Amino acid sequence: MRLLLAVSALALGCAGLRPTLVNTSVQKPSNVAVYFTVNTSSGEPVPGLSAEQFNIYEDGKLVSRYESKQTILNPEVAAEHDTLLLVDMSGSVTESGEVGAIEAAASRFTEKVGRYQQTAVYAFDGRPDIIPIRGFSSSSAAGSVGSLSHFKSRDPSTNLNGAIVAAIRVLEKQLEKAPVPLRFGTLVVFTDGTDHAQRVTHGDLMQALDQVNFSVFVIGVGAEIDERELRAIGRSGAALSKNPGEVGAAFDQIAARIEGYSKSFYLLSYCSPARAGTHELRVEPFTPDGKRGSVTYDFSANGFGPQCDPNQMPKFDLRHPPLGREHAARY
Repeated sequence: MRLLLAVSALALGCAGLRPTLVNTSVQKPSNVAVYFTVNTSSGEPVPGLSAEQFNIYEDGKLVSRYESKQTILNPEVAAEHDTLLLVDMSGSVTESGEVGAIEAAASRFTEKVGRYQQTAVYAFDGRPDIIPIRGFSSSSAAGSVGSLSHFKSRDPSTNLNGAIVAAIRVLEKQLEKAPVPLRFGTLVVFTDGTDHAQRVTHGDLMQALDQVNFSVFVIGVGAEIDERELRAIGRSGAALSKNPGEVGAAFDQIAARIEGYSKSFYLLSYCSPARAGTHELRVEPFTPDGKRGSVTYDFSANGFGPQCDPNQMPKFDLRHPPLGREHAARY
């Protein structure tokens, strides 16, 4: 099961923070954990906030940090983020003389993104199947994509549409077997042109993309790219250029987007002083320059008691994701 992150766009006309609730955990003895993202009201990620940069309110009353023992847990205990990089190695690429630059850009991409996520690299040409260059791994091996320089294209055509559909299936299977409750995926597609093999129609590709609940980015570099087509594929963003010399910059641009997204997640855990009844929880992040925002959620404290450890593993309810109320503000 995968959780679709719905980002609420709030146009409040101010440069505040926009936290977005992903999921919550409420369990005895009195543990409350909130998993959320923090971005600016313009959509830029806000990384590096400490536990002391969050105010916690219950029913409008500030909860003492000493009483709540609030802490930021490592998000990896509850969530997995996986990125699959799909690289076009059709004849137009392998014969272009640009494979070295593409390999270097892909290695830099996986090294950067691999600091925060598991990454995998697959290639495609005109064949029906995509070819694994490196399976999903963490940062310890994230930069190793040297096999691209030795890749031999067996079909010089470009099965772009079919390769994307196949990559969707690979990423979905990876997310399904993740050992943690919250799972987030990203598919990044690099190509220098358009689909020629016609193994999968454009309509079938669009239908497949409509059904995914993870991010999809496109890197398109080369004289033959169809920008309109690639933007339709890159639902989450696209870095496009007709100039082959800009392939490195295009990879870097998308890597920065994914890196920022990864850094914007927070898992805040605390011990609630409530012992019964339903309460309104409000978490308010703030920055030194005065930006604030808040996310609100109602929880039940029935049966709560002492002996709470805020480092206790959260238990998220994936069947009924929480409905949070997010607000951006500047005070």
